[in-house]
Amino acid sequence: MLLVGDVGGTKTDVAVLASASGPRTFFARRRFHSADYQSLAAIAREFIAQLETPVTHACFDVAGPVVDGRAHLTNLPWELSAQALRHELNLEEAWVINDLAAIAHAIPLLQPDDLHTLNAGKPVEGGAMAIIAPGTGLGEAFLVWDGAAYRGYASEGGHADFAPSTAVQMDLLRYLQHRFDHVSYEIVCSGLGIPHLYEFFRDRAHAPESPELAAQLAAAEDRTPLIVERALHAGAPDSLCAATLEAFVTILGAEAGNLALKALAVGGVLVGGGIAPRIIERLAAGGFVTAFRDKGRLAPLLESLPINVALNPRAPLLGAARVAADMV
Repeated sequence: MLLVGDVGGTKTDVAVLASASGPRTFFARRRFHSADYQSLAAIAREFIAQLETPVTHACFDVAGPVVDGRAHLTNLPWELSAQALRHELNLEEAWVINDLAAIAHAIPLLQPDDLHTLNAGKPVEGGAMAIIAPGTGLGEAFLVWDGAAYRGYASEGGHADFAPSTAVQMDLLRYLQHRFDHVSYEIVCSGLGIPHLYEFFRDRAHAPESPELAAQLAAAEDRTPLIVERALHAGAPDSLCAATLEAFVTILGAEAGNLALKALAVGGVLVGGGIAPRIIERLAAGGFVTAFRDKGRLAPLLESLPINVALNPRAPLLGAARVAADMV
């Protein structure tokens, strides 16, 4: 029996499956609020205690760089070690991998219903693929074909320098440089970044701030869902929230295009993470693809690349399950 987990700054999903049943068949699954626990081992022990059968192996994907089976999460004060987890949970073996690497491993397992196409494109067989995933932070990864199968590789590209492409974005960069030593794409294009965008448009006097919304934001533990919800309000979207979401979509599209160029992702680009499925209509409205393609002389190349949004929230778990099953 295999224990798998998707460990993020906001939530941690864990599940159990049998290696013989394949990585898409979970016998039990539960979501935990990460900040309520002092360690991943504490979450795992609580989950394992509810199972009727012992687990023997585990694979956890984490939001942060993984080096030699060790990871310090980017947006959570946990330090993880595969060796320590193996001992703490009394397992035969444990593995720790990057969360975007997990999504990369999940791509071959995704079904047509798991995807929403933003640009059909013309994929090149065996061509490299790229993944960009805005969640609490901004994850990036890529896959390459080794002649027999795709292999996924993580990166920390979300922490690369934010490169503004419009006059408004240049003002945004200058605004954030007064607040942060380093302004990365994650600072403006993630769950952590959406409130920064909102504050920029508010302080820039883009539109008057709603006193009601201001009070709600001040009381909210996580402001991002509220800002997104008010931006998507069918009847009367909030002007500041709408401007925030529009900027988020445009910046995400531009960085997805950057990643596609760096990986030469002629096999396609996948947009993952927890935010994308919630704003699928805005991603499909055109601003994302326009920003993705806006690369000067290489625009025709980017027009040919397939772009899909991963709708299945279990994608990281599927990838972790695939890694564990392959290793076993």
